[in-house]
Amino acid sequence: MDLTDLLKMGASAIQGNSDDATTGLDSDIISNALGNLLGGENGGIDLGSLVSGLSENGLGSIVGSWLGSGENESISLDSITDLLGADKVSEFASNLGLTEESAKGALADVLPNMVDKASEGEGSLIEDLLSGIGGAEGAMGMLGKMFR
Repeated sequence: MDLTDLLKMGASAIQGNSDDATTGLDSDIISNALGNLLGGENGGIDLGSLVSGLSENGLGSIVGSWLGSGENESISLDSITDLLGADKVSEFASNLGLTEESAKGALADVLPNMVDKASEGEGSLIEDLLSGIGGAEGAMGMLGKMFR
């Protein structure tokens, strides 16, 4: 799945979530807001930001479940802010004309599946990004160090 498809999937999930505030939003605007929120310099998901959010906030097991092949753990609204940063969440909310609470709810609904889909199979978006830190083994080593 390429980044454009991933962002469209995320936009569709946000439009279809249980929050009435997100139902009428334009999918292209949501895709752009997600791309701005999660984007890295190379046009993919900024795994470095996610990993730093993990190490600083003890969220390694949650995001680790998103990267693994098992069931994705849910993330609380407060943890969304811890993971991404209040400024990014606020900017995302502003870009979509949402309250920060609605924006956090939308992100909590969509991020586990987006990261999960981005990490599936050979040549995945996250696999390409992981190559810069020694592949999946390097990432797992980094996660292991966080839990010592």
